[in-house]
Amino acid sequence: MDQARRNVKREQFVKTKNLGTNLEDIDAAVSILRLGGLVAMPTETVYGLAADATNENAVLKIFKAKGRPAYNPLIIHVKNTRMAEEYTQWNDVAQTLAEKFWPGPLTIVLPSRINSKIAKTARASLPSIAVRMPNHPVALNILDQLDRPLAAPSANISGKISSTSADHVLKNLNKKIDAIIDGGNSSVGVESTIVTFQPQPTILRAGAITPKAISNEIGSKIHHYDKKGPIIAPGQSKSHYAPNAKLRLNAIDWKQGEKKLGFGNVNCDLNLSKDKSLTEAAQNLFNFLHLLDSSDPITISVSPIPNEGIGLAINDRLRRASLKE
Repeated sequence: MDQARRNVKREQFVKTKNLGTNLEDIDAAVSILRLGGLVAMPTETVYGLAADATNENAVLKIFKAKGRPAYNPLIIHVKNTRMAEEYTQWNDVAQTLAEKFWPGPLTIVLPSRINSKIAKTARASLPSIAVRMPNHPVALNILDQLDRPLAAPSANISGKISSTSADHVLKNLNKKIDAIIDGGNSSVGVESTIVTFQPQPTILRAGAITPKAISNEIGSKIHHYDKKGPIIAPGQSKSHYAPNAKLRLNAIDWKQGEKKLGFGNVNCDLNLSKDKSLTEAAQNLFNFLHLLDSSDPITISVSPIPNEGIGLAINDRLRRASLKE
């Protein structure tokens, strides 16, 4: 082992390194991942907490750092469809969606290949694997150099507000992980859409890729998963994305002492989008929840959000964030 790798190993979990996006820092991140460490990396959706998905010990570190329950599987990030085919029972429908939406915010749940090298912990011992190809140059660069799949759930404490900036990650996971790559703010702002095909095309989690877009591409009706069913993919926990404050949703008036998260032409503390852009609202959602929650409010009230397009994903996150375990 060369001196640089010895230094990386010696510094693990002592102090979280802040890395940039230059070639030297990317090389350092790849070295950490090869050694079984944890790196928070930017993606277009939210920041992901990455580890070598084929390394059982590395994946266990993700669950420890996040405080994530073992029954909750992780999304496996791949550099291309060829890598996805190595670990899943790839099919024609998956290929159709990947050709249209990859790289991008779409996760596809497929049966695992027999004797797949993906860590059982990452799959939560399920017979399926959730895979996606992220649309971010840093994540793709790391995947290409490492040449292994990465398990990468959102880089936050389990159940708490997702991270869309390096500052969010540092606030929650400093000294719990090896490094953070600061790639700026996430451009989409909410986690990927998750879809499965068994027993029928079904949305498991709403995201930027809408049910209508998927249905149009595969030429058949898309169903929505029964919320009372068991967890079979990431992001299905009843309570998730939660601030410390209570959330009051669909607020059409403001109450004294509340922090006000608006949408449209309303007086408020922070406005997701004065122009009623759902895309802008999604980009701002988690960042604004972090900002309002940092002032230790008792309640954050939220304006109604149209339940269409990416608004489906925004409302899903707000609904889960409003529930307490």
